[in-house]
Amino acid sequence: MDKILSARVDEAIIQQVGILAKELNTTKKAIIEAAIKHYSEQKGLEKKINIFDKTCGAWKRSETVQESVSKARSAFNESMKRHHQ
Repeated sequence: MDKILSARVDEAIIQQVGILAKELNTTKKAIIEAAIKHYSEQKGLEKKINIFDKTCGAWKRSETVQESVSKARSAFNESMKRHHQ
């Protein structure tokens, strides 16, 4: 799943990412991902840090899908009640 990343980056870097993407006929996302992967490999971090091991459990929940949906709906309904009072 892709997520949105917000970061303050120098305007020249943003322009460079755009130019690279256009020149290489790819996306800005692909440029940034490749740069981060390259940097990690260059620093030897890919062997020290297994990102999959660190994040694969993030999506695992102790509750069922129905319980998650029920909690979310309940919270939404309570919020709407407070909003419309």
